[in-house]
Amino acid sequence: MYAEHPSRLAGVVVWTAVASGAQRVLPDGCMDVIWLGDEVVVAGPDEVAHVSEAPAGTPCTGLRFAPGLLPPLLGVPAAAVTGQRVPLAEVWSSAEVERMGHEVALGAPRSAVLEARLAARRRHAAPVDPRLPTVVDGLAAGAPVAAVADAVGLSARQLHRRARDAFGYGPKVLARILRLTRALDLARAGVAPAAVAAATGYADQAHLAREVRALAGAPLREVLAPQPSAGSGA
Repeated sequence: MYAEHPSRLAGVVVWTAVASGAQRVLPDGCMDVIWLGDEVVVAGPDEVAHVSEAPAGTPCTGLRFAPGLLPPLLGVPAAAVTGQRVPLAEVWSSAEVERMGHEVALGAPRSAVLEARLAARRRHAAPVDPRLPTVVDGLAAGAPVAAVADAVGLSARQLHRRARDAFGYGPKVLARILRLTRALDLARAGVAPAAVAAATGYADQAHLAREVRALAGAPLREVLAPQPSAGSGA
């Protein structure tokens, strides 16, 4: 039901799916633009798991943007849509979104229409802060927030403000989300929970379990159980 491939836009993945009803979508630091049925929505960055309620059978086509890449193309800070699913027509002009729908009605693939519009936006948008990849890489590697701020020449307060604009939340929250992503990747690969906790910087297995419940909304065993995928952010 779910498939993905790299977009022609750097830092972006194109994905398609058919919704299967209520599904837990885990926070990952990314943002999506999704053609969900007949509507195009922006999936803001999630601080905790989002339960998708798209009706079963709804076709979904999305572009998933790496942390910090989408806000300049939307023209709004990520914090304005954190934890939300917002119609694109409320962010861009309704006329522009209607033109996209017209192109699809004439036979253009939804993914191609999304890529073309966002590519055009990228050509005219403000550039992404070149320090953001260093921030994401540092936090993903488990570096302390203060060390990451020093590495990019910002104070802790400046980094927090820029992180909210780019990622939708402060660097400490992003660090927790990125660490959980690493931990779940290891757990899905068959690594034992205690070893996962040790490898990803949790104090112990109990700490890992608490973070999984806090961010994913369920115990680790349930999070790892197979479920039909509705795609990132749906």
